[in-house]
Amino acid sequence: MTIDIAEIKRLRELTGVGMTDAKRALEAAEGDFDKALAEMRKKGLTKAEKSAAREARAGLISSYVHDGRIGVLLKVNCETDFVARNEKFTDFVKNIAMHIAATAPLYVTSDQVPEAERERAAVEFTEKVKAEGKPEAAMTKIVEGRVTGFYKGEVLLDQAFAKDAKKSVAQVLEEAGVKGTAFARFRVGSKSETSQTPVRQ
Repeated sequence: MTIDIAEIKRLRELTGVGMTDAKRALEAAEGDFDKALAEMRKKGLTKAEKSAAREARAGLISSYVHDGRIGVLLKVNCETDFVARNEKFTDFVKNIAMHIAATAPLYVTSDQVPEAERERAAVEFTEKVKAEGKPEAAMTKIVEGRVTGFYKGEVLLDQAFAKDAKKSVAQVLEEAGVKGTAFARFRVGSKSETSQTPVRQ
């Protein structure tokens, strides 16, 4: 039977298999798209299932030292060694290390911010908003906005990327295929500033 090329492409996009495999699946299902997709799901051939089955076991560790006074040790995880050893990827990781050296984030994700720190920031901003005489009705939203701004300064993934301020660090990491990251930042004359997360959400 003749299978519509549009249906083959559609199945291929949903599953990530080749055109030939998508065509065979549709032929086996006698052209029934839903049936073909269901059969492929049973075999674990959809994109989501493939992605879930893969673990970020590859990656690399990069370092950056600025002027002999600030140093960053950065680990990134990705799904394949091919990605990790790509020259463009290694340069990208170096740029992330430089970003951390320049912006001094304390955490990777906002989830890592201790509850005591969250409460301290909320109280501090609430007092400032009150002192500024802002309307009571708008106070909650104003405080929330300032706390969010605080996170953008202290949390790596929430920061605007130094080399492209239109994107957050989270966005550029995702685009590069990074699945997890951890770092340690050191500055002469101070304690190390570290943060890590096993899997970036």
